[in-house]
Amino acid sequence: MKLARSLLFAVAFSLSIFAFVHNGGGQIYQGRELVKAEVVADTNAIVPGKPFTAGLLLRMVPGWHTYWKFPGDAGIPTELKWKLPAGWKVGELQWPIPLKLSEPGDILIYGYRDEVLLMQKITPPASVSDSAVRLAADANWLVCEKICIPGSKSLQVELPISTASIPANKDLFDHFRRLLPQSWPGADIATAKWSRDGSNLHLNVISATLPNYATIDFYPLPEANVVVGHPSVESRRGNEISFRIPLESADQTFSSIQGLVVFAQSANGDDRAAWSVPTTAPAVVAESTPVRGILTFLLFGFLGGFILNLMPCVLPVISLKIFGFIQQAGQSRQKILRSGLAFTAGIFAWFIGLAVILIVLKSAGHQITWAVQFTNPYFVLFMSAVVLVFALNLFGVFEISLPQSATRGLLGAIGAAGDAGSFFQGVFATVLATPCTAPFLGTALGFAFTQSAAIILAMFVAIAAGMSAPYLLLSVQPAWLRFVPKPGPWMLRVKQFMGFLLLATLLFLLYVLGAQRGNDGVIWASCFLLALSIVCWIKGAFVTPTASTKARARAIVMMLILFLASGFYFVGEKFRSSKLAAIQSEAAGDWRPFTPERLQGELNEGHLVFVDFTAAWCLTCKFNEASVLESEAVREAFQRHNVTKLKADWTNGDPVITKLLQQFGRPGVPLYVLYAGNLAKPVVFPELLTKSIVLEKLETVSRSVASQ
Repeated sequence: MKLARSLLFAVAFSLSIFAFVHNGGGQIYQGRELVKAEVVADTNAIVPGKPFTAGLLLRMVPGWHTYWKFPGDAGIPTELKWKLPAGWKVGELQWPIPLKLSEPGDILIYGYRDEVLLMQKITPPASVSDSAVRLAADANWLVCEKICIPGSKSLQVELPISTASIPANKDLFDHFRRLLPQSWPGADIATAKWSRDGSNLHLNVISATLPNYATIDFYPLPEANVVVGHPSVESRRGNEISFRIPLESADQTFSSIQGLVVFAQSANGDDRAAWSVPTTAPAVVAESTPVRGILTFLLFGFLGGFILNLMPCVLPVISLKIFGFIQQAGQSRQKILRSGLAFTAGIFAWFIGLAVILIVLKSAGHQITWAVQFTNPYFVLFMSAVVLVFALNLFGVFEISLPQSATRGLLGAIGAAGDAGSFFQGVFATVLATPCTAPFLGTALGFAFTQSAAIILAMFVAIAAGMSAPYLLLSVQPAWLRFVPKPGPWMLRVKQFMGFLLLATLLFLLYVLGAQRGNDGVIWASCFLLALSIVCWIKGAFVTPTASTKARARAIVMMLILFLASGFYFVGEKFRSSKLAAIQSEAAGDWRPFTPERLQGELNEGHLVFVDFTAAWCLTCKFNEASVLESEAVREAFQRHNVTKLKADWTNGDPVITKLLQQFGRPGVPLYVLYAGNLAKPVVFPELLTKSIVLEKLETVSRSVASQ
């Protein structure tokens, strides 16, 4: 029973952190509603068995844009999920030809301005008993100008059931149907041929139709594991036009790519039309990467997982592990080994579960990154609650008594709760470790995220093996426990002291919430945590083995009411409505907020630019900043070489920064890049900085710039 409850708690905990909450409402920014969304249909009534078209209409304020199904260098596609009665069928989402938009910093995106209608064919069943049907859907989008703000809304439209219908919203649907891409025409009108030269794909099109248009372009639609550069027209002679599509990450056998040939009389003109380009299937090979290369990266993953134990983000929880080994000193070898295996199983369970989630997200076309859960403020709030409950238990505020057991239970003194407790300790310690990347780990994950599901899973298993190795080794060799103090009464004081260490971790998590949701978010989160503390106190004071059944029942009812009411009001209402922190408005010291426009502007002026890709929840980032980037020697070197310092804050998962991380082959922060306008490529630093590395690179790059 004890093990089953512990496992159920661990599973529920692992699943809950991925319940991402979208920013809903009308997206009011600076007094304006950025996007007005509604569901529309091309018919005034539904005829059973007769298909019709419905769609999501987004109207944006001037200057703001949403994204195509391939957003380009940055952005997130709009999503539409219908909630229809049983028996109704929905076709594929039809995307009008997007605009090609160039933004400062060499950022190229594909999206829509002013308004867009995303259409889907809906087929009702042959028999519908209701007199009217409500078509409901959930829409999610990202709208951007100088900043990006996610939006979502639940929409619906009600239509009557009839034996006949007439068209509705005809002009709107006709306009956007004209903008839908067409299938590739017959060989008598156009032919297409693919070829590859190194890291470049070439598409050669011959057509007598295309010379009639002033602008012709190629819009790519790459697969999830393929990263493309900016397509360009390589040559245009008479009826023949050639496109070059650079590949930044793709298998060597990759020989073609889906996309559109777009043509119009002017760039982004309302008369634009497009053909869907035919592709040829790439050759199938047994392995896309040599076995030796895969094993090397798996070794990197193992080493990165091992070093993860030494990273700053793990220090707040390492005391929990040490305390468990102290308590085990003097116990039987079999019990120590079993506890170590359970702790190791907790580490593996978390990493394997995270790998499965990321594989599913990648298969669905989403970008995957390391520590993605920490970009969600609700996950950070959940972890704050877990850490607080652990701390209160260590202070002795409450204990959990399982049936027929006087043990302290799942949240009892660390290491004394049996195998289930050891398992959950492994999960808990690993969760708090994932905001960091360590040496070797970033390289290994950057490689794995571009590979197949099997390699991603193998990489996370290697990382779990590396992180769990020292604890498993100590469990296998219990003789080494003689070097730690023997258990005794002093352990009560140590346990209480470790409660204060967990409160320090809680302060860090509240700091992260402040960076994500501002001061209001921290206040309302703290109110919920205070109510949770009272719940724990009621548990410890009134739900005791000596209390009567009636008294325990009253206390449990009070606990449930307080927990649910505080969660609904403080989290569901106040915290949810708290505004996102304006990260880009200020930067500490002589750092300036990163934007692609600012980066490009500094490079155009010939300046060296150092970009710190960071996040409030990344303790490795904070360690590097405090010990290296803000040290007197490095600050003086930045000033001497006239380096502009930009801070790219990824606390809330900014999509532009996500794309840049992906382009540099990094799964997450930290990332440090030194740009120079006249150098072929920027200089990328390791995840863990030292003063000597930064000073040496600054000198080398400055000399290279001066010599050109």
